[in-house]
Amino acid sequence: MPDRTGESAPTGAAPRPRRVHHGRGFWLLAYGFAVMMAFSAAPTPLYVLYQQRDGFGPFTVTLVFAAYAVGVVVSLFTVGHLSDQLGRRRLLLPALALNMLAGVVFLLPGIPVVPELLVARFISGISIGVLTATATAYLTELHAAARPGASRRRADLVGAAANIGGIGLGPLVAGLLAEYAPHPLATPFVVFEVLLTLGLVGAALLPETVSRVPLRYRPQRVAVPAASRRTYLAACATGFVSFAVFGLFTSLAPGFLVGTLHQRSHAVAGLVAFAVFASGVAGQVLTLRSALGRQLRVGLALLAAGLVALVAGVWLPSLALFVVGGVLSGAGAGAVFKGSVATVFSVAPTGARGEALAGLFLGGYGGLAVPVLGLGLATQHLSPRSALIGFAAVLLALLVVAVRPLLAKPRTDQ
Repeated sequence: MPDRTGESAPTGAAPRPRRVHHGRGFWLLAYGFAVMMAFSAAPTPLYVLYQQRDGFGPFTVTLVFAAYAVGVVVSLFTVGHLSDQLGRRRLLLPALALNMLAGVVFLLPGIPVVPELLVARFISGISIGVLTATATAYLTELHAAARPGASRRRADLVGAAANIGGIGLGPLVAGLLAEYAPHPLATPFVVFEVLLTLGLVGAALLPETVSRVPLRYRPQRVAVPAASRRTYLAACATGFVSFAVFGLFTSLAPGFLVGTLHQRSHAVAGLVAFAVFASGVAGQVLTLRSALGRQLRVGLALLAAGLVALVAGVWLPSLALFVVGGVLSGAGAGAVFKGSVATVFSVAPTGARGEALAGLFLGGYGGLAVPVLGLGLATQHLSPRSALIGFAAVLLALLVVAVRPLLAKPRTDQ
């Protein structure tokens, strides 16, 4: 007979590990989600060290970063939506294992560093592509099971903190270890291997929230009612812009700190990235009870002000302005992205939320790769300052166009 998680226990089979209560499972999942996202951004303050040691330039950094984003997109397109059929935990466990494998590749000695970075980042991207939509839907379902009838706001907030806040913690931990611990290119990954192992153990204890159904495989597709498709695509476009802002601070921003602002501390590079992503979480918290229209307007205003300050900080140059610009743009991107997630939940059928979220993250991680790769290419022909102006202008123009359909028919969180 199926148990309460939707799994069958065959006669004579070895006893399954005892699952934790949905309420405890919610926090175990939040930890695993945060640690995986932290690991995905841990190399951010280390790229400068790789450049100094192996003599490659900013464009190679963008290629390494693009390998990660390509891995995410490939994973989202091929398997990121399958948790609706196979179950959440069944996809979460291999995602954690893949991230641990990426950490092992980072630690391998004696192979050329650029291929090593490309392979490790691609594997990590595959892992995160499986994780993002799965864990976001999983948190919501565990919260609903633990607190029947309660608002979804807590799950939304914890999911945002684990996702965006986790990405901020990765550079902070890695930067501090690179600055103050021995073996700066090895110690951060050893620490994260331990943290990921704990996350894997916790994930194995989680109760399943989806009954397994026979797999009918097909690649990712958008599964929303036709009447809501324009709204859904607008949400994906705003996710694209939000992730592009965050992508800047997990790829090329440390290079701006060293080359333009003459700030060589790995700890400072990690702190700047952490401040940007922490402000992304703060932007979501401060707009938590706001209607979607207000949330998007506030996010747009913060994002515009932040990008202007960021460009000014590079041109003057001013570290303070650069940090202020990062904090403001991070808060704006966080608020806008939360609006995107809320919109997708409001238009997606209950049985296809994992798939709809996978589509949202597919757009988001496209934004993580394409604009940053374009910025890296532009720096081959223009000064970093001029390239950054173009980057900011394109993002703002795209955001204004994308937000309009969402503001035309305001929605509120469920």
